[in-house]
Amino acid sequence: MMKIQDLTKLKKAYFDIYEPLGGTKSDFLSLERVLDEGLSQRGEALKKRDARDHQWYLSEEMIGMTLYVSLFSENIEKLIKKIPYFLELGITFIHLMPLLKPREGNSDGGYAVQNYRDINPELGTIDQFRLFVKKCHEHDINVAIDFVINHTAKEHEWAVKAAQGDQFYQNMYMMYDTDEIPNKFNETVAEVLPDQYPGNYTYYKEFKKYVFKSFSEFQWDLNFENPYVLEELLSIFFFLANLGVDAIRLDAIPFIWKELGTTCRNLPKVHEFMHIFHLAKEIVCPSVAILGEAIVEPHEIVKYFGDNKKPECELLYNANMMVNFWNAFATRDVRLIEIDQMKFDLPTHGTWMNYIRCHDDIGWGLNEEALSSLGFDPFSHKQFLINFYNGSFNGSFAKGKNYQFNKQTLDARTNGTLASLLGLEKALEEHDQFGYEESIKRIDMINALMFFLPGIPLLYSGDELGILNDYNHENDIHKTDGRWIHRPVFPWHDIDLIQDKYTYQGHIYSHIKKLGIIRKSEKLLHSSVRLQSFPSHNIHVFIGVKQMNDELMIGLFNFSENHQYVNLKQININGGTSLYKDLFQGKVFDIKNMNINLYPYEFLWLKKIK
Repeated sequence: MMKIQDLTKLKKAYFDIYEPLGGTKSDFLSLERVLDEGLSQRGEALKKRDARDHQWYLSEEMIGMTLYVSLFSENIEKLIKKIPYFLELGITFIHLMPLLKPREGNSDGGYAVQNYRDINPELGTIDQFRLFVKKCHEHDINVAIDFVINHTAKEHEWAVKAAQGDQFYQNMYMMYDTDEIPNKFNETVAEVLPDQYPGNYTYYKEFKKYVFKSFSEFQWDLNFENPYVLEELLSIFFFLANLGVDAIRLDAIPFIWKELGTTCRNLPKVHEFMHIFHLAKEIVCPSVAILGEAIVEPHEIVKYFGDNKKPECELLYNANMMVNFWNAFATRDVRLIEIDQMKFDLPTHGTWMNYIRCHDDIGWGLNEEALSSLGFDPFSHKQFLINFYNGSFNGSFAKGKNYQFNKQTLDARTNGTLASLLGLEKALEEHDQFGYEESIKRIDMINALMFFLPGIPLLYSGDELGILNDYNHENDIHKTDGRWIHRPVFPWHDIDLIQDKYTYQGHIYSHIKKLGIIRKSEKLLHSSVRLQSFPSHNIHVFIGVKQMNDELMIGLFNFSENHQYVNLKQININGGTSLYKDLFQGKVFDIKNMNINLYPYEFLWLKKIK
């Protein structure tokens, strides 16, 4: 049963956004029926799950992995059989890339959804998915899935009816009879995929309409000014939540609200809409976390948490920190990590999804104000990073490829797996033993930093084995999309190598497994414990400090291939012993009486000895 105060909050937020657009009491009553239906379909097992700590995702025991079912295990039935693999590695959070029914042919990796209430038949059935979630819950593994809310495939039933001339469904999209308004939008709205799908509109001769599309021609943007769109999206959200999932990733949320004369990105109404979504979720399925996908400027990303009074998302991708990692490897300079780590205080309900690589490209959206303050020219520096990671910069260890290169602006993004970008592929090709050892140290160190930061560390499937670039996509249906270079089929044929620590696969796997074991045992790594960046006066070394009562933990991370020395005397702020032990290696340091020597790419997790 809905609590009156919760419904009152939702009603106020609803009319704040929709009353000026013509929303009525009848519209809200219709939305209430959606809430009632969602509640009535939430079974006893899920209501019991709702009774747990709603901030379960802040736990130090959260260790995540993201994967494409088709690439990892072919289908859901086989994925169920892989649960022991996740358990052995220590995974407690699995994010499945798009698995709802997509359009046939090119579906942008599943982000062009034809049916939100069905599973991709190539992957399995709804019942098989429910069974997978149930089995995961039996082993304390949380499950997240994608919900693409900005757009549907043009083959979705709403779009099909709109194309057939149904005015009701045409109003669910942004459709125009002439190019007058589309041209006005084009004056201020940047293109997302200028090479493949230029412009923000597509004209369809068969039904004589211009249709707004932020991404591909076959992905039609929804009209969020229409309250029925909200109603339908919440109905789908509750359907997905009632399959048992613990987190739902909302795709491309900065794009969802459009207004003439603006960039149609990160508009204030987006945040009002996301607060409505949060309030509705709290009524029906309060233990489900909203994971927002907002890959925008750092100061804009953090806004999608909302605040303690008006919450939005519980989880967001720490995209800016990911870019800062790669910048630090190329420059051997950690100052951007220090600046951005200190910049934002998160609301109590929110935390980051920390990652080094994902299914997407690396967009070089650095903090340009901070770059300039450090003496870098943002344009020149971006060119340096693009060339460093495509391997053309002299002395680069990386083997990546440019993506969406713009001949006019010289802008580009970068594709490549974690191991290939950090030098493993190049070292293996050149039979470079020293380069090989350095690449492994880089991989170990950055995984250690990801596991140390507040938030959920999120591995991309295959990175735990040091998977390399796959160039086979250049000869198949994905040849026009360079992101498939880092989306290879999971190498189950090499899985026995994880038992041999003398192989790179075995070393990287065992290293990540050990990081997870230590992380789960350390309360200071709970995400509610704030990490403070400590300036080391050594630009090659990032130092983070976590403190809770009289407990103190220090992380040191050397981004250089050279020995580095740091002095930590000022950190011993609580008096008492100055002895610290590294939780990973067991080394003991007296930080009052010695400069700490960090070996090339070494990391330390130092815990104060009582």
